[in-house]
Amino acid sequence: MTGTEGDPRTIRTAVVGYGLAGSVFHVPLLAANSDYSLDVVATSDAGRSAAASARLPGAAVVPDAHAVLGRAANLDLVVLATPPATHYPLARAALEAGLDVVVDKPFAVTSGQGQELIELARQRGRVLTVFHNRRWDGDFLTLRKLLAAQALGNVTRFESRFERWQPSIAKAWKARATAADGGGALFDLGSHLIDQALQLFGPATVLHAELKARRSDERADDDVFLVLRHDSGVTSHLTMNMLCAQQGPRFRVLGSIGGFTKNGVDPQEPYIAAGGSPLDPAYGQEAPEWAGLLGRDGHLDRLPTERGAYPEFYRILAEKILDGGAGSPLPLPVNPEDAVEVLKIIEKARKVASAAV
Repeated sequence: MTGTEGDPRTIRTAVVGYGLAGSVFHVPLLAANSDYSLDVVATSDAGRSAAASARLPGAAVVPDAHAVLGRAANLDLVVLATPPATHYPLARAALEAGLDVVVDKPFAVTSGQGQELIELARQRGRVLTVFHNRRWDGDFLTLRKLLAAQALGNVTRFESRFERWQPSIAKAWKARATAADGGGALFDLGSHLIDQALQLFGPATVLHAELKARRSDERADDDVFLVLRHDSGVTSHLTMNMLCAQQGPRFRVLGSIGGFTKNGVDPQEPYIAAGGSPLDPAYGQEAPEWAGLLGRDGHLDRLPTERGAYPEFYRILAEKILDGGAGSPLPLPVNPEDAVEVLKIIEKARKVASAAV
């Protein structure tokens, strides 16, 4: 039964992992939504454990997922903010324990694992979703609005980039992870870019793929370029690069009557990392100087960016769970079948890149 004795409609929640995903994304978003209670946080790192205890004095801080699952009778939802190779076994264990589950991206390290989890959730009557939060980036919401209004005419080409300057790998697990472990830019940044492209333009096939490891300590890939051909006729060029000294536009979209170019990166992550809250009036608001350009050369208008809205993920999820969970007709924030399609594109990209060598 969802909720505590005092409030039967509160979703009793555990977050497993308190690195970047747990501390900057999941915990702040959950803490800002009164439909959830943050009851347990799991981390094996002493420093993160102390930080979690200070931030969430009412939560139990435990060393691992096993300790979380031992409390399953007093929980409703588990959020997995752990390295990709752990997603499948931990999600499976949580579903078998009778809990609803949020899995950070990538959903799993193979599409087959993802399908197994979907089938298990169906059998157990549990809610299962994937944290593709960048569907609620302000620039992405702006682009969706433009496309819905047909402001660009018939779109022919979509260019999307996540490029960063990180000459060394800061996280120990990323330095150890191979592609089989879910390591590399294609799994990390590519999960977002592929999901966004599929959401905007529909199913696609991989026409071209380049996967390189440029950094000396990279064991998977950190320089990736994909070309997708969507069934709708749009061609997507997706770029992921962790060793990029000069970044290109976040989006460039070309259509029959105009184009849209957007620089800069959604501000929600750095805002929370700097100590802000999703409840702040300034949250999700992008500075005016980062407005995109809409139109044609010589006839360009600056288009302010829509407010970013990561809290929507957990708002939609709460509505689903509180309406009856898996049996509710309300939508999930992210259908896990969508996340499986992303994994299939990643798998195809690796085959295409290998064949080209």
